[in-house]
Amino acid sequence: MPVSEDQLAESYQPRQPTATAVLAQSLYLINLLLVPGIAFAFLLLLYFQKRGKADPFTLNHLQQTVFATLWAGLIIFVVLGLILLLGGINGPYVWMIAIMYFTLAHSSFIILGMIGLIKALAGQCWRYPLIGKALPDGC
Repeated sequence: MPVSEDQLAESYQPRQPTATAVLAQSLYLINLLLVPGIAFAFLLLLYFQKRGKADPFTLNHLQQTVFATLWAGLIIFVVLGLILLLGGINGPYVWMIAIMYFTLAHSSFIILGMIGLIKALAGQCWRYPLIGKALPDGC
């Protein structure tokens, strides 16, 4: 039986977005777009400061951004390394494939980060597909 709009409205209780959740998602995007490494260091610092005393919503966004950043970096650099290792560093087609892969993967992680930031601003929990951790209790 389909759920009515009234039942859906009663079951959905938006949270007040927290500055920490929004900051975590923003640092994820800043790491991808502006200052890689430095923004990740700030994200790790924020994670280690807030992880023990954060509510489930904030903890969700902190965990998702940290682990998504680690997985994204690992995925991008391992696959790029394999492409260059298996194809040879001097092949022109190898570089074309490597650049196309990097562009596709990097822009995909940026789009997911933008969705995460929108979810943080809307007060909703978020899980990165495939690479995100399971949602904590209370999300």
